[in-house]
Amino acid sequence: MFKTLRNAWAIPELRSKLLFTLMILVIYRFGASLPIPFINYDAIQSMANLYSGGSIFAYLNILSGDAFSKATLLALSVSPYITASIVMQLLGVAIPAIERIAKNGEEGRKKIERITRYVTVGLAIITAIGYYNILRVEGQNLGVSLFPYTSGFSGVFSAIVIIACFTAGASLVMWLAQKIDEQGIGNGISIILFANIIGALPSTFTGLYSSLQYAYTTNAQSLAGVIIYGVLTVVIMVASLVFVIYMSDAERRIPVQYAKRTVGRKTYGGQNSNLPIKLNMSGVMPIIFASTIVSLPTTIIYMAGGANSEGFWGWVYRALSSSSLIYAVVLFALIIAFAYFYISISFNPVEVSNNLMQNGGSIPGIRPGKPTAQYITKVLNKVVLMGAFFLSIIACIPVILNVVSGGLLNVMSFSGSTLLIVVGVALETVREMEAQMTMRHYKGFLK
Repeated sequence: MFKTLRNAWAIPELRSKLLFTLMILVIYRFGASLPIPFINYDAIQSMANLYSGGSIFAYLNILSGDAFSKATLLALSVSPYITASIVMQLLGVAIPAIERIAKNGEEGRKKIERITRYVTVGLAIITAIGYYNILRVEGQNLGVSLFPYTSGFSGVFSAIVIIACFTAGASLVMWLAQKIDEQGIGNGISIILFANIIGALPSTFTGLYSSLQYAYTTNAQSLAGVIIYGVLTVVIMVASLVFVIYMSDAERRIPVQYAKRTVGRKTYGGQNSNLPIKLNMSGVMPIIFASTIVSLPTTIIYMAGGANSEGFWGWVYRALSSSSLIYAVVLFALIIAFAYFYISISFNPVEVSNNLMQNGGSIPGIRPGKPTAQYITKVLNKVVLMGAFFLSIIACIPVILNVVSGGLLNVMSFSGSTLLIVVGVALETVREMEAQMTMRHYKGFLK
């Protein structure tokens, strides 16, 4: 990877793209630390519990690079844009009109992007209103004043300004991501997510060190126990990283043979190829869906004030918190279910079979048409199951580590979703740079 970066830096055009991407990331990180009017940022520090315990706010805070917990200009980060993209993708399957637009070439793609922007702004407004109300209610519960004006015309004006700033920040992030797509390297949203997660790693290791130090100073653990826990955490992190890198490129290749066709004086086809089915076709989406669903009950219970109760809702909150084995089991099952769901709406074996038949291709030993679609479905189900188990294991490792250590080693920011995003973005960006260098016939790279 570093050799690819060095070779890409030697090409003026790629170097300018890399510098442009870095400039966008610097602008983003500056906006992520930029305060907005009418918020008491000294009081924000007292709301640390809102972004812990496996709630959905903790996950949003990781994706925003800690901007969500600080309520800065870019607090909403890429979440509205990602949600809008997912919604449009699901609607493309459910609504035939949107599917026809998406298949209408370049013009259709631009129209879908334009609709996605409008949906992003709408979701940003809704999310900003919800976030403002959450901050207001949580501040009242803690007895702190987050906003200097809470009533009358001044209160309404300050609320409008705060909501407008959050919405503008989400729109700015969308614009920055699209600029990376147009003039930079890699996918804009993925690159911003990558920068956010990497930017949060120092605080992750600092928090881990503080937890170990606190356990030792309070005699909760011996020095040997603290060292063992620390070394075990680093080893598991490195092993998980290696495992994700290895499995990200794994694929099942179905052999395909093309018949010879004579058009005029030329003969086409006759070669052997393969249909690659990646082990992790769904990417990080099943983990995002599963984490969101399993976090919703704890988030609602926390906001309703039932987190510390001894009744049924208090039990549910503790059972579904990130320090519970029940949370790991539910997350494991949901990831498998969502992996199959996402593949069912994003991969159509019948369409693949028809494309093969139209191009004169066939799978050896399998008749074209319906038998080919059934064979691809059979192989796909096995591959998806293995990929779902892979995602579940990666996602549940930090949870199990947290449970085994009794909450001492809470490394949720190094979870399966963040790990897959980091590895996936790095590999995809390197592939894109290699492809661009190959197109330019860069001899140093080809050697």
